[in-house]
Amino acid sequence: MRTNLSVDDLGDLLSRPLVATLATYRKSGDVLLSPVWFEWADGGFNIAIGRSDVKAQHIRRDARASVAVYENVEPLRGLELRGSARLFTEGLHELRQRIWHHYLGSKPTTPDKGEIGVRIEGTIRAWDFAD
Repeated sequence: MRTNLSVDDLGDLLSRPLVATLATYRKSGDVLLSPVWFEWADGGFNIAIGRSDVKAQHIRRDARASVAVYENVEPLRGLELRGSARLFTEGLHELRQRIWHHYLGSKPTTPDKGEIGVRIEGTIRAWDFAD
């Protein structure tokens, strides 16, 4: 297993339509793991979620968050980002359009009401099994 890799070492991993896992923290301190679609941009993850979704509630209370993306075929590349999340609304419509197109190849089929964006930046841990 190769560790201490850079994002560039992972090739196209973050541009593939893989489902990521978002970790947020419940009031009790327990972790909630949620599958999410994402956009990788400028060294961090952009995600669109429901404005009143429990994940948004968690982030409003505790900005700590992590995201993991990995593949289940060789060379088994993966990336974990641990850091902080912030909620945003500016550019949300465009983000939603890009994410839908990336995963489904089309524009969203539902109105973009009640969503909020999440930006997560932090420390990256990347790996693969290319060796």
